Amino acid sequence: MSGYWAGILSILAINVIFAYGIFLPVATGQLNLGGAGFQALGAYSAAYLSAMYGLPVPVTVGVGMVVAGVVGFLIAFPILRTRGVYLVLATFAFAEVVAGTILNSDTLGGAMGMSVPAFIDWEVPVIVAVCVTLFVFYLMSTRFGLTMRATHDDEVVTDLMGVNIRMVQVSAFAIGGALAGLAGGLYAHAFSFVEIQSFNALISIYVLLYVLLGGTQTAWGPLAGAAFFTLLPEFLRSFLPTVKSALAALVGIEGPVGPPDDSWRFVILGALTIAMMVFRPEGLITRTMIERLRFRRSTAGKEVTA
Repeated sequence: MSGYWAGILSILAINVIFAYGIFLPVATGQLNLGGAGFQALGAYSAAYLSAMYGLPVPVTVGVGMVVAGVVGFLIAFPILRTRGVYLVLATFAFAEVVAGTILNSDTLGGAMGMSVPAFIDWEVPVIVAVCVTLFVFYLMSTRFGLTMRATHDDEVVTDLMGVNIRMVQVSAFAIGGALAGLAGGLYAHAFSFVEIQSFNALISIYVLLYVLLGGTQTAWGPLAGAAFFTLLPEFLRSFLPTVKSALAALVGIEGPVGPPDDSWRFVILGALTIAMMVFRPEGLITRTMIERLRFRRSTAGKEVTA
């Protein structure tokens, strides 16, 4: 496999894991705009242990995951006391605090970043992404997953049924932070370098969009959202020059035609995002869609049997 596609698969796998890290708190009704902070914690923890102590990749990535999860658990108690836009601002502020701390730390390389000696090929993030996907699907099918959905749909009724809403939200936030840290650790080893500029506010916004536009009602949503928004820009990279050449030929322009500006990919991506928010605010994949597909499959199976 070429290095280009190996990099794309690595990014796709890491984005899927990252999206599930944000999906879990969102599934309880808590918007988390601090994803970049948790990913940075996991990435820098893994990078530091690899560069300074030469520890093996499973240990460094595992420690990064634990660090992000513990921090997520600790900050969940004060942060989840807020609601609505204040929760979004609080999680965003957390990510900025993490970025500022790393930026001013000479031990972690500051603005220069850190090199990561241990390298992992694309197979490792892909395998881990498959395992995380299966884990989240299993988690959402358990009693804990049902309480998460109930908390998202109606906190008052869920509380009246005797569910400890506070601990459900804190647990989901902590597990989500751990998964985001896992994505960060894999990122550090997959690209052999970390710098805090890679974990900026746009990353937090993008991954939240993966979840919201993919759908928050089922575990299929983050998977579809991450895959769609990771692969679409790469598809447009090769598709837009073809379109420009075809339009030039249509209007009679002769000679070589330069490729379109790279920013057009993100203009189209932004337009599609707005269109989806207008026409499909519940996301690409919903529970109703999944139930309809299951119903059709079961009906088709009965007809074949008959």
